[in-house]
Amino acid sequence: MKKKVIVIGGGIAGLSAGVYALRCGFDVTVLESHSIAGGNCTSWKRSGYLFEGGMHWLTGSSKKEPIYKMWRTVGALNDSIQIHCSEPFIEYDYEGTPIRFYRDVDTTEKHLISLSPEDAKEIKALCNNIRKVKNLAMPVTDLRGVKVTKKTRPPISLLFSAISAMRTMGSFSKISRDEYVGRFVHEGLREMLRSLTNEKTGVLPLFFTMGALARGDGGFPEGGSLPFVGRIVDTFQSLGGELLLNTRGDRVIVENEKAVGVMVNGKNMPADAVIITSDTMSIDRLFDTPPKAPWLEAMHAVTEPTMAIFLSLGIKADLKKYHKGLVFKLQQPISLANQKHEYLSVNNYASDPVYSPEGKTAITIILDGDTYDFWKKAKEENRYVDEKQKLAGVVIEALSKLVPEIEGQVEVCDVATPLTYERYCSNWKGSWMTEMTPSMKMKSYPAAIKGLSGVYFAGQRMMPPGGLPVALMTGRTAVQYLCRDTGTLFVSEE
Repeated sequence: MKKKVIVIGGGIAGLSAGVYALRCGFDVTVLESHSIAGGNCTSWKRSGYLFEGGMHWLTGSSKKEPIYKMWRTVGALNDSIQIHCSEPFIEYDYEGTPIRFYRDVDTTEKHLISLSPEDAKEIKALCNNIRKVKNLAMPVTDLRGVKVTKKTRPPISLLFSAISAMRTMGSFSKISRDEYVGRFVHEGLREMLRSLTNEKTGVLPLFFTMGALARGDGGFPEGGSLPFVGRIVDTFQSLGGELLLNTRGDRVIVENEKAVGVMVNGKNMPADAVIITSDTMSIDRLFDTPPKAPWLEAMHAVTEPTMAIFLSLGIKADLKKYHKGLVFKLQQPISLANQKHEYLSVNNYASDPVYSPEGKTAITIILDGDTYDFWKKAKEENRYVDEKQKLAGVVIEALSKLVPEIEGQVEVCDVATPLTYERYCSNWKGSWMTEMTPSMKMKSYPAAIKGLSGVYFAGQRMMPPGGLPVALMTGRTAVQYLCRDTGTLFVSEE
């Protein structure tokens, strides 16, 4: 008989683990507490508009990327899926003058120097740093000791790229965001760089993001999150997997230091192994005795949540003349809790017919920052809805001054707070990634705990800073641990 595997969590990590486990011959059931699969990779419909709440660009969308094969294996991407690579990637409006970052580094360099010749030296240094990390793609490797149908080895060129990138990381890990921004003379360029970075993480994330785009990655799959997840679900179910929605895994049943099942609604679902893909920062609830491991302690010690408010608008106006990625400086900063927002970061979906009716536009404004406690207190004091409406009113008024087509044309407004993501995705503090500070080590946590047999872990926390590619890769890794422990052959990507 096939060994039974239960996966707790139907996000990208859980579905990835499910597909790989099925390919390796296991009998798999995925438990998802929400009414749809996908976890953080999600979007929602409101009065004819579709608001994107998860995917904004995808690592591995390019066929040249190592993990592209993994996206194909789980069914998320195929030759018929159109990948949009908007240009420019981001545009900052400086007093009516557009300042742009293009996917092509040379184009970015020429554009910025034409705007600010006095900054030519620093602009060239900025673009050279992007070039240094340009070829640092996410490697795909196999777990030591697992038997595989085809070994996966990173190309030697990736090693040299990693060495170059590590030197860049080392030199910038000690430089603050403000210190770096202060090197530039042009006020608009300083403002743009400030708007695209933050003091905690510094400027390194910007280099790596632009590096990924420069090598042709970071596209946006047609239709966004919902069809992307739907294709993975179709693959999972076509392989014989069982997806149980609205079903919460309450507790992992452990006997003699081995997982033997999962308690669901008071009933025992027997299993030979359990893969936990729900947020690893909140797994204590799944065990009578919380698991202990050095790597879990290390994770809890260093993990800081990345969270945001997603404010989405359905607008009765065609905004195709504006680029997809937009940043505006506010005439008056918006204050919320302990956060002060000087800029508005806007994703404009006017050119994608999936997101809005003809002649109309869906946009999403992302307000970064830890506002969890503010929203939690507002909920407890029955001010939650009022606070969301008040914030929406302030943002709409501010944005209308910057984009006049919006004034008086907002048909739908939707505010998703960290509490929203906590409620629907069961994320720790409603966070959707981990803050990657310059001093934080880029490493993966083990997918198992010594002394606890048959339990494996996957998900965004297992490899900071997280995100969709990490969820995909850690689902695969968890199954490799499972295969190694059970002497099962791991079926590699084609």
